[in-house]
Amino acid sequence: MRAVVQRVSEATVAVDGRSVAAIEHGLLVYLGVAADDGDADLTYIVDKVRHLRIFSDENERMNLDVDQAGGKVLVVSAFTVHADARHGRRPSFQGAAPPDRARVLYELFCDALVRSGLIVQRGSFGAMMAVQSVNAGPVCVLLDSRRTF
Repeated sequence: MRAVVQRVSEATVAVDGRSVAAIEHGLLVYLGVAADDGDADLTYIVDKVRHLRIFSDENERMNLDVDQAGGKVLVVSAFTVHADARHGRRPSFQGAAPPDRARVLYELFCDALVRSGLIVQRGSFGAMMAVQSVNAGPVCVLLDSRRTF
């Protein structure tokens, strides 16, 4: 399981011109599920996102997690996070989970963050989404449950 985590001052998702999710201060998470992801991958990524200390404290040091900073989370499903562009110019998506499996783990990920006490907004799984965000920093962190990077 992989996630691209961005610290944002705002983020929105629209489908067919209609807003489906929006947050102000918090995290925008692009979540990609691999074909062979399981419970351990899910637990690892949930814990990392939930406790990632990328918000500034009173000394302007990145010491706070999203909850401590009073932020929310917007999660967008993105199979392209598992793109493999090492060969040629067209990325391969063979490592990504099929939609039915990815949807289950995407929902479990979001539900786990909610159970941890976070306010979570969700994109529209499988839809062509227009995602807009204002990256605060910029701060972008790549997470991989297999720790390949």
